[in-house]
Amino acid sequence: MQSLQDKASEWSGVAAADAFAIDDGNIFESLGGTPQPFVDLSTNFYTRVYQDEEDWFREIFAGSKKEEAIQNQYEFLIQRMGGPPLFSERRGHPALIGRHRPFLVTHQAAERWLHHMQQALDTTASIDADSKTKMMNFFRHTAYFLVAGNEMTRQQSQGVACKHAASKPTE
Repeated sequence: MQSLQDKASEWSGVAAADAFAIDDGNIFESLGGTPQPFVDLSTNFYTRVYQDEEDWFREIFAGSKKEEAIQNQYEFLIQRMGGPPLFSERRGHPALIGRHRPFLVTHQAAERWLHHMQQALDTTASIDADSKTKMMNFFRHTAYFLVAGNEMTRQQSQGVACKHAASKPTE
């Protein structure tokens, strides 16, 4: 059985080593050690998302308030990019697959999300080119990790047995 990370690499075209190059240094510190670049990126991103011309895509975010979505994202990014654990302190473990389970995270949705993120990164002047490349590789891989996780959890909820189900003793 292919792991979620392997599927994410295959579907995203980003090797795990490139996706996790964000861990080779501290992006938070390299961007000045302040939240502002992440606030700018998240604000830029969600402004695009909430103005998307595709109804099906905007509908994914309809149950969320824009301000909360921005805060959740920038706190997560700060934490994941080497800054303080703001997200975990406020919301608990990121648990990305679990937190995204209510949403239909498809290949099409991942590509639309990535489109907006690439535009947001391109227009966020407070983030340098090297950090943008590392971050986009991480985002691309993570988007497809969520697609794989979404497919896995949907199969499980539809009663598709996991590989261990057949080995359970009968009663």
